[in-house]
Formats: sequence, structure tokens, C-alpha cells
Amino acid sequence: MSFEIETLQNKQSLLKRMIRHTLLLTLVLMATMVITGTSFAACGSLTMAEMNWASAQLMAQVDKIILEKGYGCEVELVSGATMPTFASMDEKGKPDVAAEQWANAVRDPLAKAVSEGRLHIANAAPITGLGEGWWIPPATAKKYPQFKTVLDILKRPDLFPDKEDPSKGAFIGCPAGWGCQLANANLFRAFEMEKKGWVLVDPGSAAGLDGSMAKAVERGENWFGYYWSPTSLIGKYNMVPVDFGVPFAGSKNWDGCMALPEQECANPKPSSWTHSVVNTVITDRFKKAGGPAVDYFSKRVYPGPVMNGMLVYMADNQAGGADAAVEFLQKHGEIWTKWVPANVALKIFKALYY
Repeated sequence: MSFEIETLQNKQSLLKRMIRHTLLLTLVLMATMVITGTSFAACGSLTMAEMNWASAQLMAQVDKIILEKGYGCEVELVSGATMPTFASMDEKGKPDVAAEQWANAVRDPLAKAVSEGRLHIANAAPITGLGEGWWIPPATAKKYPQFKTVLDILKRPDLFPDKEDPSKGAFIGCPAGWGCQLANANLFRAFEMEKKGWVLVDPGSAAGLDGSMAKAVERGENWFGYYWSPTSLIGKYNMVPVDFGVPFAGSKNWDGCMALPEQECANPKPSSWTHSVVNTVITDRFKKAGGPAVDYFSKRVYPGPVMNGMLVYMADNQAGGADAAVEFLQKHGEIWTKWVPANVALKIFKALYY
């Protein structure tokens, strides 16, 4: 009986997807009839960085499909990472595109490259709702609606008992060696958390950090600690970001204290987390030669919950960026068809289904 129900559910899910695709394709065809005179010249060849984390790999592969199938570009993906990719684009003009460039890490040199015309910000916010901060499970937020800010949580260390010393509340920070370890340690001091009955826990590794969250959520236990989004865990467990309850205390406090070792940060001030900035960055060559494809990048924005959902899909299915890109394009036509003209969307639909 359970097998029959599961089979029926799978058929219903497939039918719903087919209906959705049919409706989207119909709308695209209707729009194409209205603008039949519109056409695009090929944008030529370009190189794109495929960064070494999941969300950026998904974005690069989606861009590759849309640019090649929709705009007639020839796209070569090259391996990338935040600092090396920026340095190569700035100094050598290659690759042409970095889809998910975390700008905080290269703030000053990026601003200089933009002001001097070597690089351009094609999209100032390609993913919504991203950033770093402190989080709690949704069950905790629901059970304790009074937890509006970090200041509220700090009053109740008893609800987050440390495993080694249950008389203390456990705040899960970053593993040693990560840049965020310094900021979390200094925020711990700034909020005087030790005096309020808390201990700062080093999870030891990325696996330790992920495991501490996963175990707590799956057991229905409270958890309080650092994480970032977009990530598969935030999406899988619908983790809730906690407002710090204080304003950002300024770049001087953050860059000149919070981001430094304790011995170089004598007087940290309570602060919200610094705003995370992610850009899609392109070279001057591509800005001049890319034609309508450049406009595509300016419109290409992933809603944060959708990106987190795709990262969950990638983790659960061990899917790479290429497979995830096809899944995204097939599942979320209502999103990406807003990024491109109707005749471009039609070409992509044909490539996906015919």
C-alpha cells in the first residue's frame, strides 16, 4: 500500500511539474509573438570563474547554460576562489566573469579597480538574504518568542547548556584558523558573555560545526552559534538568524578590532555583524563586448530561500553544479524567465526539453 501511495505521489508531482512547464512555455511563446522583431547578436567567447563552493558552482553553471543556449555565447569555465580570481581579473583581465565574488575580502582593491575602469559591478546583490551571523533553530524561536535579539538570548544561558559544563551556556563559534573565529571571540568579549554565564565553544572543524547544529536540531535541542547563508544546513533546517539588538558599531571597530587577534583588540564594542557584500563582477572587455548578455547579469538575482533549497538538493543528492543547474532551470522557471527576454527564454526551454 505504501509503495502504491508513493508511486501515486511521484506521478502527481511529475504531472504538476509538466503542467507548470507547459504554462510557462505558453506564456513565453505568447510574449515572443509580441516581440518577434527582437534578436541578439552572439556575445562571443568568454571565461567564467567556477568558484570552489556550491552556490557559486550552481550560479556559474546556470550562467553557462543561459549564455550559451540563450545568447549564443561560447563559455569556458575555469576554477576559481575569492582572492585568486579577483587578482587574476584585476591584473590579467581574465576570467571575464566572477558570478559570486564576496567583496568584503577585496573591498579596497575592488573599489580601486572599479574606479579605474578595469572591472565593473554587473550586479551588486545577486543573492538575497545572504550573510554571516548568529542563529538558532526554528523550534527554539517558536518555543521562546521572547528571543527577539541576541541580548534576549544572553539572559538565558541555562537553556543552552554546555556539554562539558552544563552550568554554563554554550555558544558555538568558528573553528580555529577561520577568519570568523576572531570576530566571534571578540564579540563574545564585547557582549561580556563570560560574565553572563556563557562559554565560547570551538567546534574544531567544519564538520564539527555542522555536526553540532545538525544533532541539536534533529534531537529537538536548543542551539546557539555562528553560521552563514546561503548554505545547505541553513536551508535544510530553516535556521533563524538572530538580530544582535545593537547597531553596527562602524568599520573602525570591526576592521580595526573585531577582525584582529585579541591582543590587537583591547576594547571591542558590541556590534551587529558587518554587512556581507557579494557582487557579480565582470571585466571591462566583457562589458564592452558582451552586448545584451551583460544586461542579463544585472537582472539575475536568486531569492535566498530558493538558493538555500538548491544547496539542500545538491547536498542530499551529491549533485554537482552542472546537474543542479538543470534542476534549477527546470524547477524554477518562474524565477529565471524574469532575467531574460521572452525569445531568449524560449531558446533555453527548447534546449532543456527538446
